[in-house]
Amino acid sequence: MRVLLVDDHVVVRAGLRALLDGEPGFEVVGETGDGEESIRLALDLRPDLVLMDLRLDNGAIDGIEATRRLAAVAPATKVVVLTSHGTRTDVALALAAGARGYVLKAGPPDELFRALRTANDGGTGMAHQAVELLVDEVTQPTGPISDREIDVLRLLAQGRSNREIALDLFLSEATIKTHLVRIYRKLGAANRAAAVTEATRRGLIPLD
Repeated sequence: MRVLLVDDHVVVRAGLRALLDGEPGFEVVGETGDGEESIRLALDLRPDLVLMDLRLDNGAIDGIEATRRLAAVAPATKVVVLTSHGTRTDVALALAAGARGYVLKAGPPDELFRALRTANDGGTGMAHQAVELLVDEVTQPTGPISDREIDVLRLLAQGRSNREIALDLFLSEATIKTHLVRIYRKLGAANRAAAVTEATRRGLIPLD
């Protein structure tokens, strides 16, 4: 399995390379700390798997957006998230973006290897803790769309980015991401476009 490493810490990438090089069945074919560069490398190298960090401070996009773009332009390449962040929102957003696995950096190496192999075989490789967080997220009561969520949906329909929405509503980007996860769940949508389409169909936002 050919793996591309995406993490903005050089030491972390070196450790992952050593770990994977020592495990039969894996070959690290490239690495970067930049989300946009990860897309270019994936198109050039055609790896089977991308091991993606969520927080990428070296470039213009984070791991969630890089995962979303990779799923669109290189669907044969499976993205497995490896991160130190394990919130319900992070797990839900990663899977909604197209990730085929979610593993925590604090977990054992065998969990990482198992997630990569599962993703490569067409499944979804999840750390036990990530599964618990996701189950907790999706089993929460949905309830009606709130006024604040309507505000977010209206800005989504205008094509605004998470950062732009956060600025317009005087909220943090993390809060906007949390609102998006709840909106997706309440509307039964998998992504931004589907959420806007469903919200428009229900008359929650204007047709224009």
